Amino acid sequence: MVKPLRLNDRHQQILRATVQHYIATAEPVGSQTLAQEYQFAVSSATIRNALGQLEKAGLLYQPHVSAGRVPSDSGYRIYVDNLLTWSDRQSRTVKQKLENEISGDNWHFEALIQRMGQILASLSGYITLITFPQTETVHLRHLQLMLLPSHQILIILVTDSYHTHSLTLDLPATMEAKEEGELEQELAIFSNLLNAQLRGKNLSELSHLNWQELDQKFSIYADFLQGLQQQIKPLLQRRMAGPLVVHGVSKVIQQPEFSQLEQVQMLLSLLEQEQEQLFSLLFDPDDCWDSLGNLGQETSLLMGEMAPRSRPVVTLRIGAENPLESMHPCTLVSAIYRQKKVPVGSVSILGPTRMVYQQTIPLVEQAAECLSEALSKN
Repeated sequence: MVKPLRLNDRHQQILRATVQHYIATAEPVGSQTLAQEYQFAVSSATIRNALGQLEKAGLLYQPHVSAGRVPSDSGYRIYVDNLLTWSDRQSRTVKQKLENEISGDNWHFEALIQRMGQILASLSGYITLITFPQTETVHLRHLQLMLLPSHQILIILVTDSYHTHSLTLDLPATMEAKEEGELEQELAIFSNLLNAQLRGKNLSELSHLNWQELDQKFSIYADFLQGLQQQIKPLLQRRMAGPLVVHGVSKVIQQPEFSQLEQVQMLLSLLEQEQEQLFSLLFDPDDCWDSLGNLGQETSLLMGEMAPRSRPVVTLRIGAENPLESMHPCTLVSAIYRQKKVPVGSVSILGPTRMVYQQTIPLVEQAAECLSEALSKN
């Protein structure tokens, strides 16, 4: 069991130095290296003791017995959430650099996305993933509820482009005792009520509505509506899965983390065969409406009362925080871009957990802002 540790100033300084040195060199870090290269006002033995405490807390680990320490996923999380500093000037500099690269041409948005992907891959040295705007077939045109012989309800959703989706839910327990004719009549009335409330809504909005507030007449359908809400989300993700702009694969496989053929094959499989699952991570409806990036529970525990410092509006999934096993050696940094405040796509950078976070995060944030501004002009 990981032992909680309240990080004092020395722990923070040594953890920051360890992460930064490992990011720069890809070599495990020892106490002597830190003592020689960083101006700590303590002895090598004191640094070694602090490294041991950080390891016991699960923030560092040793790849093998005689090696120095390497940051764990939790160590990177602490580093990103609490030990990096951000400035408006830094963000402005990054945005100006991106705008200089794309200025001077009347870009078609598809061409702009391709160019932005190339720029981000070149500047970061990692893989850039950008989703095309998901602006088609996103509004609800009609919803129909039908009673099935199996005592289930068939839900038919028709979008504004007349695409049809169907799903089934169990009949609410409060309705099971009713006669078939009465149920069919009640479902017809309920369908009309739902259509009146939901028609024209963006599908991403549907998965975030407070259904209990829609209408008091829906109270007997509370469980049913919660089930419908849960099923809309994967339906939305499947509907939205589409082509991705991918750049920078040749750059990232030059990183030490991908020096083995098996590691490269796993990465290529992710990009080629697991693209639908990857898409749901890049453009998750939950992240669209709350893309601030959550502090992990472990971070709050380990940091005690230390308040997190300001950080850009991005979502980070570090190592095993990624649900796909093929992404566990990686960090995914994502930000949503919007059209008139509606989330329509995302900009992401995928690289090893040993990525240069202080450079990558502002790149993703400002690229998303540039794309949002470009869309707002249309």
